Amino acid sequence: MYQIKQLDDQKYVLYELTDAKADSWLKVAPERGGIITSFGVEGEEIFFLNKETFYDADANVRGGNPILFPISGQLKNGKYEWDGIEYKMKNHGFARNLSWEVVETQTTETDGASITLKLTSSKETRQSYPFDFEVIFTYVLKNNTLNIHQEYVNKSDEKMPIYPGFHPYFKTADKNLNYKTDAQTYLDYNDGEIKNVSDGIDLSGKKESVVLLDGMKKEIAFELPELNKKIQMTYGEEFAYVYLWTEEGQDFVCVEPWVAKTDELNRKEELIFVHPGESLKTMLTISVI
Repeated sequence: MYQIKQLDDQKYVLYELTDAKADSWLKVAPERGGIITSFGVEGEEIFFLNKETFYDADANVRGGNPILFPISGQLKNGKYEWDGIEYKMKNHGFARNLSWEVVETQTTETDGASITLKLTSSKETRQSYPFDFEVIFTYVLKNNTLNIHQEYVNKSDEKMPIYPGFHPYFKTADKNLNYKTDAQTYLDYNDGEIKNVSDGIDLSGKKESVVLLDGMKKEIAFELPELNKKIQMTYGEEFAYVYLWTEEGQDFVCVEPWVAKTDELNRKEELIFVHPGESLKTMLTISVI
């Protein structure tokens, strides 16, 4: 019922996880930031992927589900200060641009198909982030659901600040989706105004993202009208915000759970700290109904 196989896909090796009964699949590129490039259910692709950016090692991938670590969002002028030292870091951190190690693959009739990846700190990462760490992700495909189990391990001698997130690109040309959320307000970065979710969130013509501000339940749902399918996302307590973003002329809408708002390494108001020798474990689930 469940299978895992390796695919040679031009430039990168992909791992494909499949569930034959549900006709669902997951494709993962460990070398390309551990990204999920494809997620399908009942024979229908759910994620958008710009293959040109995927194969260009110098580009940020537009599509799939990029991993945002150790930060999500931008830093003002691409810089932050920590313990009196200035560091530079690219948007959304470095995890999405590094090669991840495959730790394990597994299939069982009860638990589905899974692949576990690991990213370890290095001389390269310490140039922009002065901490030793291990980040361990396990992607699990079962029926119509993708589960992402995350563990952020601090290998340093001091507490480690993180505010990770996700950036899934859902395949749709509709920029005016109906989001089921208990959030009442959102911040529109296009004009800096706080607006009511009840008035709708039309991303048409918006260059910058918007962020849901006050959701208490760790879940959001919406429909992909072209596929006549509903997406249900649930996530750990650590994820305080959901960012929404798109690009004009591109058939996707991103629905992104983040731990903190953008530029948090400069603001230092909502950082999560992992203490030495300890780890933070959390999850993200995407179900297709």
